[in-house]
Amino acid sequence: MSRKPISRIPVAVAVIAAGLGMAACGNPQGVGDDGKSDAGAKIPSRVDMVIPYDEGGGTDTWARFLAPYLKDHVESGPTFLPENKPGGESITGSNEFVRSGGTDGKEVLVTSGTTYYQALLKRPEVEFDFSKMRPLIMNGSGGVIYTSPKTGIKNADDLAKSKKKLTYGGISATGLDLTMLQAMDVLKKPVDATFGFEGRETALLAYQRGEVNIDYQTTSAYKTQVEPLVEKDKAVPLMSFGVLKDGKVVRDPNVPDLPTVEEFYRKMYGKEPSGRAYDSYKSFLVPGCTYQKGLWANEDTPDSIVKAYWASVDKLKKDKKFAKKSGEVLGGYPLYSGENAEKQIQKAFEIDPDARKYALDMLKREYGESLGGT
Repeated sequence: MSRKPISRIPVAVAVIAAGLGMAACGNPQGVGDDGKSDAGAKIPSRVDMVIPYDEGGGTDTWARFLAPYLKDHVESGPTFLPENKPGGESITGSNEFVRSGGTDGKEVLVTSGTTYYQALLKRPEVEFDFSKMRPLIMNGSGGVIYTSPKTGIKNADDLAKSKKKLTYGGISATGLDLTMLQAMDVLKKPVDATFGFEGRETALLAYQRGEVNIDYQTTSAYKTQVEPLVEKDKAVPLMSFGVLKDGKVVRDPNVPDLPTVEEFYRKMYGKEPSGRAYDSYKSFLVPGCTYQKGLWANEDTPDSIVKAYWASVDKLKKDKKFAKKSGEVLGGYPLYSGENAEKQIQKAFEIDPDARKYALDMLKREYGESLGGT
């Protein structure tokens, strides 16, 4: 397994969600779930959106797009001010957010799958725990794996017969690339990876230059940037990560003709995927894709503040202007609130220790990544 250094290339934007049921959740006595009165707690007139990523990336773009619409639809109409605090694969800004311990609504944390993976892998630097924090608004994403026609791989049979490792360009083995690495591990086809790219779009440029021959892009980026390559016979779509529906992974409605990783495995090996590799893949897939981008509040934030965000989601869905302009930024996946799904969302971040251990062992074995996690 080689890990080749690369030169930095300017970053560009890269952006599976399952609809979760919502129901009214009244609180007439003004008492929070912890039994404390929160009747007087309101969102302040200014809210800082702490974005633990650089400006211009997919998560930053997502937050900045939402900001004016949140002002229109969150109770009392607060002004949302994006504040970038990048560093440490989003650990720096996220640590600062939870370290402040603020529960008065003056700040919300903007997250992406990369943030979640740092916590799920239990990196020693991480101070945040999403199994305890309060999910406000979530937006999922999907992903498509495709390869170069020069590999001769067009389907599951071709991949099963291939003896040569495919070459892949990623940002970081412990970020969103982890889903791709785990999918290929499930398929028993680890890739020869080079990390250090500044974004998924720069990896796509490397693919177009012939420097790598397999890639994945979020579904929205795939449809806008890769499908034109498919039409010119310069890319071959293989599979998608799918979406979660009733606890099962099914085909992504945004790319319904593409099989899921599970379907691809069945075609390759004639049986259902199972075992530690697949259990680990699924454990990271749900928080990394289904809940990929989101707004979070610290633990103990009053219900009155949290529910104001939950209520804004229905208003956003009815906003025709928002619907018209949100397609590319949201990737074709709906926004949904944490209402009646808070416990499900938090449970997704309480992954089995063995699933974590397997992921850590796989990263060390195949990609030379040793995080010191447990």
